[in-house]
Amino acid sequence: QVQLVESGGGLVQAGGSLRLSCAVSGRTFSGYIMNWFRQAPGKEREFTAAISWSGGMTYYADSVKGRFTISRDNAKNTVYLQMNSLKPEDTAVYYCAVGRSIYDDAMDYWGKGTLITVSS
Repeated sequence: QVQLVESGGGLVQAGGSLRLSCAVSGRTFSGYIMNWFRQAPGKEREFTAAISWSGGMTYYADSVKGRFTISRDNAKNTVYLQMNSLKPEDTAVYYCAVGRSIYDDAMDYWGKGTLITVSS
């Protein structure tokens, strides 16, 4: 059974940092892209960041570029999202997902999400 489990969420002040982790179990997704999406209160889910299987290619939403860094450790089957210079508008539930692209309708599996709250 495939599981994606996010951790590392919580409450942080604006300007602070957090690191999210997504542990994948059940199978190895060789060749797949690992993604982070987020959904703010009252808004639609949006793409945040993605990383290729090799880690050689990364993709970011313009809103997080330069502040967030995605990485992966295939030996641990884990993907990370380092979030720096957090802003109140980063408040959202962050979801880990795996698929063949960066589009949310093409994801094969999703985690249940972890809440990030950034206070001003």
